[in-house]
Amino acid sequence: MSSIYTVSDLTKYIKNLLDRDTRLMSVFVKGELSNFKAHYSGHCYFTLKDAGSQIKGVMFKSRAQFLKFEPRDGLKVVAYGQVTVFERDGQYQLYADQLIPDGVGELSLAFNQLKEKLDAEGLFDESRKQQLPLIPQAIGIITSPTGAALRDIITVAKRRHPGIPLILYPVQVQGLEAPGQIVEAIRAFNRLQNVEVIIAGRGGGSIEELWAFNDEQVVRAIAASSIPIVSAVGHQTDYTLADFAADCRAATPSQAAEMVVPDVYELKRYIQTLQTMLENTMRTYIKQRRQAVCQLRDNRVFTQPEKLLAEHRQLVDSYVERLEQAARNSILTKQQQLKLHAEKLAVLNPLAVLARGFSLTRTPAGQVISAANQVEPGQQLEIILNHGRLEVEVACVRESKNGY
Repeated sequence: MSSIYTVSDLTKYIKNLLDRDTRLMSVFVKGELSNFKAHYSGHCYFTLKDAGSQIKGVMFKSRAQFLKFEPRDGLKVVAYGQVTVFERDGQYQLYADQLIPDGVGELSLAFNQLKEKLDAEGLFDESRKQQLPLIPQAIGIITSPTGAALRDIITVAKRRHPGIPLILYPVQVQGLEAPGQIVEAIRAFNRLQNVEVIIAGRGGGSIEELWAFNDEQVVRAIAASSIPIVSAVGHQTDYTLADFAADCRAATPSQAAEMVVPDVYELKRYIQTLQTMLENTMRTYIKQRRQAVCQLRDNRVFTQPEKLLAEHRQLVDSYVERLEQAARNSILTKQQQLKLHAEKLAVLNPLAVLARGFSLTRTPAGQVISAANQVEPGQQLEIILNHGRLEVEVACVRESKNGY
């Protein structure tokens, strides 16, 4: 009779079979990633599938931390590892030690993924770029103290302008320690503010050797620097993400030195040119001012001032005559108006009526008498003549219908 196994025993038996299979201990499996999840613990869980089947997979943190690229669903990869059984679920799965992009290098894929990410954040925008100083007071250099890049920078800088100080912050430019050292160098220069521009770079090499300058933290430190940075990584055909984030990109360390360090002889020639331009400008200005002074000197105001005064005197005389004529006309008009008003007053003057033999009769109270029925016999009246007054007493009152 056959033995009866428990589920655990059967699962363990199957696991032992798989674990003893040398082909499954070290296997490469090609497929498409799906359901990829990076756990907070650092472990990565995924499914590897093709058109006909699928297999669960896991990559533990100890291996996942060395991934250069970011695994994503739909990405075709080659997974290397061991196939065994996860006893708790009774499910076979792939325990991956490596994930390699299928058809493209791991570093190339990582480069493009990170470039796309940082570009979307705006770290490569031209608006973030800073201008390099014309004549820096000091230049910071971040590179290996033993590399050819440092020698090239020093040679070019001393040839172009030996008076500008060069301050080296020595770092490793490749290897696991390189990115952290480069980031610390950038931050140190920004804390100290003892340089006005920084050259960060190294000589050429393979993509693996240049990878420190593709590190995300290095790129972010370059973009965040308040001091302008010139990236000088590799040869003319080599590009790193540091080149895109830097304020300027030089094809070589020597070119970086030429960009940052002004040529003292060119500066002298430039100063001489400015001096010549200034002298010519001053000569032209003095000549123009001298001509202006000569024109003023020859002006009639200074050469024949009496003629200018004569013209003004003539104008004054003309204005005086016009003023006198206006005054005479005004006086004549006022005189005529006064005579007219006087004639009108003379007509209306009661004294003029008295002069023609008429008289004015009124009561002692001042009431003017114009009719006989206004008085009574025996009433006292006052008669005003042209010359003098008469005080009379009414003897008789006679009224007339005809006014006499």
